[in-house]
Amino acid sequence: MKALLLSAYAADSHRYWARGLIAHLDAIDWTLLELAPRHFQWRVRGNPLSFMSEHDATLSQSFDLIVATSLVDLATLIGLYPHLGRAFRVVYFHENQFAYPLGEQQTRRLEPLMVNLYSALAADRVLFNSQWNRDSFFNGVDAFLKKMPERVAPLRLEALKTHSEILPVPLWPLEKTPSFDRKTPARIVWNHRWEYDKNPEDFFAALETLSDSGIEFELVVMGQVFRHRPEVFDQARSRLARHITCWGHQTRERYLEELGKGGIVVSTAWHEFQGLAVMEAVQHGCIPLVPERLCFPEYYASAYRYDGSREALVERLAQWLTSPEAHPAPPEISAWTWPQMSRRYQSRLQRPV
Repeated sequence: MKALLLSAYAADSHRYWARGLIAHLDAIDWTLLELAPRHFQWRVRGNPLSFMSEHDATLSQSFDLIVATSLVDLATLIGLYPHLGRAFRVVYFHENQFAYPLGEQQTRRLEPLMVNLYSALAADRVLFNSQWNRDSFFNGVDAFLKKMPERVAPLRLEALKTHSEILPVPLWPLEKTPSFDRKTPARIVWNHRWEYDKNPEDFFAALETLSDSGIEFELVVMGQVFRHRPEVFDQARSRLARHITCWGHQTRERYLEELGKGGIVVSTAWHEFQGLAVMEAVQHGCIPLVPERLCFPEYYASAYRYDGSREALVERLAQWLTSPEAHPAPPEISAWTWPQMSRRYQSRLQRPV
């Protein structure tokens, strides 16, 4: 089977997924086309032009399968290359723009919503990385269309609800399963993007409360860093300096090395459709502490969740840091790896008989 894999905004998690597909579904003859993750508004609306400009010869070929991320304007691309419409078309939603939280001074823009919607309508199958992602997409589309001047309810969209499926981004398997040691030093890990939607304000405020209370811990803050980032990161680096053992963007090797030292990986996110960073930390031996919202209840038992408030986060961290016997061991996550999930992917990327 000859397949075209399209990624219009190749952020780290999207690249991780795409390379996993190619490596673990190697019976498929893959051609990967990616666009750099920058200039978001232009990238979302202009990606057909960019693909055409850079990859016209490739797009002019025939394929049996097209797998596109939800930011690819697949409908327009098929209009520009009609023969691509003969392929079996799968759109993968890492996230959806209908449930993406807005930052300060941001307003909901029409273009990303319409690209998500038209790409879904242009697909034969739609895959989501979590039930939260699927539900918030279809609920968001329904609420959005009700606000439009004319009532529209495409029958194909209703059909997609029935034919959409949940298929998480799998983790690459480890050569060696990490050991869990409750004697690991009290350690807190942040390994998310440095952006407002990850809610770093609650995270650092909780840590400052713990520090002021005299609770000792090591602090590791990693993840993807951008030119413009919330001011709280620079403030926290100063206020929590005595706790910090690792700070900033790291090489892949150093990043995995730090995760392998264990600790408590924390999320305070307002936006998370799967939480791949938390999953990867858990895979390397960290204990997750995640809010009772978004996708997290699907993936983590109640023992690993707090009610989402800053006060509850402080309380749970204080308990786990001062009484190591109080926290659970990391959850079993082998079901989230490529060896366990490759057959499901293989079947979902084939045209129904």
